[in-house]
Amino acid sequence: MKKRVRRVDDGRRRFMKSLPAAGAAVMLPESGVTEAGAGQAPVNGRISREMLHEAAQLAGLSLTEGQETQALPGINRNLTSYETLRRIDVPLDTELATLFNPALPGKRYQRTRTPLRRTRVAPPSFTKVEDLAFCTVTQLAELVRTRRVTSVELTQMYLDRLKKEGEKLLCVVTLTEELAQQQAAAADREIAAGRYRGPLHGIPYGLKDLFATKGYLTTWGAEPFREQMIDLDATVVERLREAGAVLVAKLSMGALAQGARWFKGVTRNPKQPEEATIGSSGSSAGSAAATAAGLVGFAIGTETLGSIISPSARCGVTGLRPTYGRISRYGAMALSWTMDKIGPICRGVEDCALVLDALYGPDGRDLSVSDAAFNWSPRRQLSKMRIGYLKNEFEQGDEARRKVYAEALDRLRAAGANLQPIELPKIEAGALRIILSAEAATAFDDITRDGRVNQLSGQGPNDWPNSFRTSRFIPAVEYLRAQRIRRLLMIEMDRLMSQWDVFVSPAPGSASLTITNLTGHPAVVTPCGAVNGLPLGIMFTGNVYDEGAPLRVAMG
Repeated sequence: MKKRVRRVDDGRRRFMKSLPAAGAAVMLPESGVTEAGAGQAPVNGRISREMLHEAAQLAGLSLTEGQETQALPGINRNLTSYETLRRIDVPLDTELATLFNPALPGKRYQRTRTPLRRTRVAPPSFTKVEDLAFCTVTQLAELVRTRRVTSVELTQMYLDRLKKEGEKLLCVVTLTEELAQQQAAAADREIAAGRYRGPLHGIPYGLKDLFATKGYLTTWGAEPFREQMIDLDATVVERLREAGAVLVAKLSMGALAQGARWFKGVTRNPKQPEEATIGSSGSSAGSAAATAAGLVGFAIGTETLGSIISPSARCGVTGLRPTYGRISRYGAMALSWTMDKIGPICRGVEDCALVLDALYGPDGRDLSVSDAAFNWSPRRQLSKMRIGYLKNEFEQGDEARRKVYAEALDRLRAAGANLQPIELPKIEAGALRIILSAEAATAFDDITRDGRVNQLSGQGPNDWPNSFRTSRFIPAVEYLRAQRIRRLLMIEMDRLMSQWDVFVSPAPGSASLTITNLTGHPAVVTPCGAVNGLPLGIMFTGNVYDEGAPLRVAMG
């Protein structure tokens, strides 16, 4: 998404200018007399010494009276600067002027892109098109390529299923029916003429509703944006169109990418549709639910701290969180500029490789995107790969959970994997979540200060409104210290991963999920069993810019 401000068209500018400009902060007093500083006039401004004294406690500082008096003029000058900055209209898609890079200095990555090698599958037999609803992309692709089924037929089947089941699961925001029918008809014409674009050609898919899609709403799942139209296509939309894929729906997401609750309710899990508290879990809830329910051929989600892995595990589908910086975020809602990642949610492991192959690589817009190559080798021998596993995590929980995971690990061993126990770095990664909190609060600071955040249905202590307000009190010094400790965590993870191609952990519930979202390592989750009717997932984490290794182990 870098440089987008210079590349947007007039429609996009009009959209951005229609947003309210930032006003003065609601969290700071408009006069020098407040309850905290009553009876004491501020020195050269609105912040009094008593107010400063209380704030110093929050910052972990112990100041003398003389030091407080000396600091007051500068603090009040800074306050004026803050208010000046708040009055500047910053478009919602404006990125930071700094970049996060998951690659440590001195690391070199292969840049030569080799042709995609994939396994050939026997096309399934069927009597009617709806029999194909739960097929993998690899199966559907072979049927479309050989013209045993048309894209128009597949597309209409999925549109019908979306209309029938989407409302029950609360997983659909907008059907893109007219666009889908046009794209499907075009795909059939091209394939009939011998212009086959590849395995996604003619395959219907769904899109998490945080990607700009020209001509359709992009609501971010949130009440303040439910009528939002963005007059451009995200890079993800462009690249899937180039691959010949057919967009059938914009799918639900947790409001502003948190949880499964959006402005129509909680997205349900097809495996437990009556459960409305957690639902599909994670903000890519609609993408996971629609894929699990056979409403789309595949879907696209995003992850900042678990929103691909968690709903995929909970719904019993396969989700790939690529390396940070693999896929351009141009045209996608920003939550955390240094942690947001885009990836596929599918019904098969190799499907994820096919989608990643179509999406990854620089686009000249998002400067975080690397030119490192993705190369897929589905026939790589597991016996020759270095595979660790988090033994202690698999031994936690009740007997039923332990039994499912013991059987899953045994199947990996039977397939040739030589599993060796490992331990994660000891750095307290949970404390680094203030990075996400601070960046998310920054992304939505305008609606926090002008009150629109109060329109969100989630208003509890763990919901965004409270988090945004609370995060206003994270000092810049602490945020930057956390980023430096994040680098130490990256170094420790690099040291660990230098010994392994992949490590295996349970999902949900692994401590590695927070760590690797901070370090930018890729991971794939796939179902491995169920307890009480709800799926359990098993997660495979690989080295930076090497999604091929965890995908290969996940295939078993």
